Amino acid sequence: MDGSTIIFYLLAGMTLGCGFLSVLTRQIFRAAIYLLFALIGIAGLYFWMNYEFIAAVQIVVYVGGIVVLIIFSIFLTQQAGDTLASPKLGRALFSGLAVFCAFAFTMLQIWQDGFVKAGTAGEPLTVRKIGEKMLSTEEGGYALPFEVISMLLLAAMVGCIVIALRQKPETEEIK
Repeated sequence: MDGSTIIFYLLAGMTLGCGFLSVLTRQIFRAAIYLLFALIGIAGLYFWMNYEFIAAVQIVVYVGGIVVLIIFSIFLTQQAGDTLASPKLGRALFSGLAVFCAFAFTMLQIWQDGFVKAGTAGEPLTVRKIGEKMLSTEEGGYALPFEVISMLLLAAMVGCIVIALRQKPETEEIK
């Protein structure tokens, strides 16, 4: 086993471990921190595959934007130390079944694909080509998903503002 393989397994283990901890922990702030490290692990995998631009976008958009937005909304709603309620048994079983079915479907697709090795290397990937493909409205372009993600981020920001502006009910003073 060479160094590159060891680095891959370390990054993959960190990503999967932090992802599981993010889902399984009952402390909301810890879940956000575990999510942060899982997304950093994904960015590390992108760096490992020599996709520096995508890794930088992963760090800027998800780590720098989404996770920070989640952490700010946790602090603004003053729920940083709260413990989340345990899920109901039926909901946990349904979630486990959904995860198992998704995993089985993914493994079936991988098994049926065959993965023929490419004979030649593709043309080099540049930021210009990524931008043209991302904003292209032709078939195979990603303009629609790009706009949908923009709307999702806008909705998340508006939701955080609404949560932050919500007033806590005043307690009655004892006279």
